[in-house]
Amino acid sequence: MKYYLYNPKSNNGIRLSLPGVKLINALKVDYREFFAGLKPEDEVVLIGGDGTINYFINHIDLSALSNNVYFYGNGSGNDFLHDIGEEAGKEVLLNPYLTNLPIVRVKGGEYRFINNMGFGIDGYCCEVADKQRVRKPSKKINYAAIAIKGLLYAFKPHKAIVEVDGKRYRFSNVWMAPTMKGRYYGGGMMAAPDQDRRSDHLTVVISCSRSRLKLLKAFPSFFKGEHVKRKDIVTVFTGKKIHIRFARPCAAMYDGETVLNVTEYWAEL
Repeated sequence: MKYYLYNPKSNNGIRLSLPGVKLINALKVDYREFFAGLKPEDEVVLIGGDGTINYFINHIDLSALSNNVYFYGNGSGNDFLHDIGEEAGKEVLLNPYLTNLPIVRVKGGEYRFINNMGFGIDGYCCEVADKQRVRKPSKKINYAAIAIKGLLYAFKPHKAIVEVDGKRYRFSNVWMAPTMKGRYYGGGMMAAPDQDRRSDHLTVVISCSRSRLKLLKAFPSFFKGEHVKRKDIVTVFTGKKIHIRFARPCAAMYDGETVLNVTEYWAEL
């Protein structure tokens, strides 16, 4: 039997209808209990966006997973599908991508992520989006508009200490410091164009600039992966163990899940 688990919060809450398919609310399922009750031949389809995958990988023992799990993209961003060269609206076998997932430790919690751990204006964007959802649940979130507002005046860059595999670096005027498992995040930003999600390393992208205007002008290049050529504002590291600390707290996020008032995080592959 094939079970379809649907995230009602995906795609900005737009309801999905699949003819002939009974949808199960994924947010009301105890994943460990659910999978323990499956037969070996049973299959599961997760319907939603990147957050749906993140919820799944953080609520199940992946080492004990034996059933085929498929992903049917229905999110507003679908960065995971973009990264692996697939499109939304069809079932993609997820199991091959559930091994060797990185762990992030932040504010006393430990989580897996499928795309990235973000820190800086990307976390700020998720924080603002969460507030907008509370005020107007039915309104579609425009992340690009939130980011531009942050670049223009709302977000303040930070001093940061970045440690990659034991080597320490200091930066000023840091706007973003994401650690990437895949190439994309934030609804289409190609933050790490050379990252391979099946590799044995993560990519850290540090964006720094004293000038808001300079970074704002460079903003479109982040969606094409061309920002890495801008050595004046972008520094790229690769490694397995990452520790990033900001001088002041701000919002962070893992696969779009917001964590408030963060000063540091550790990511490890």
